[in-house]
Amino acid sequence: MVEKAIGCDAGAFGRLYDMNADRVYRHIYYRVADRTDAEDLTQLAFLQVWGSIGRYKRTTSPFIAWLLTISHNLVVDFDRTRKDRTYLEIEALAVDVAYNPGRTAEASLDQARLRRGIMQLRGDQYQVVIMRFMEGLGFAEIAAVMSKREGNVRVILHRAQVRLRAIMGGDADRD
Repeated sequence: MVEKAIGCDAGAFGRLYDMNADRVYRHIYYRVADRTDAEDLTQLAFLQVWGSIGRYKRTTSPFIAWLLTISHNLVVDFDRTRKDRTYLEIEALAVDVAYNPGRTAEASLDQARLRRGIMQLRGDQYQVVIMRFMEGLGFAEIAAVMSKREGNVRVILHRAQVRLRAIMGGDADRD
């Protein structure tokens, strides 16, 4: 399908869009935390992909990695234009609370603490945590998006987890 899209087949590109739009949107949304901005940036990402798909070269990295690289670059540019970082609005680690108001309140507080902790991570650590745990990307895909080696991504993730535990006062190890 990618090959057809490279050949300017609009139908194939439309199918690629349908297959990847939600993933690109989530990737952007977790970074900008605003629905309207995420929708705009997602559309801009696909416009850029359509305009440059002729330059795409099949490598060991999947097509989604190229898409997320473009999305990442748009978010970096967008962040440069913003003065403040908005609150991370994610549905972090869904918890089965089974209509228990006490557990619901506790889960909500835990999610808020986790969001604040993740927001304190900077640069590569923040990005790797979001891509690994929120988007479910593998180390190879993250490495391709970030133009790093897999080993480096693993080290960044480990350091981010250590930092997150420190930020949260070690509570992440308890349960």
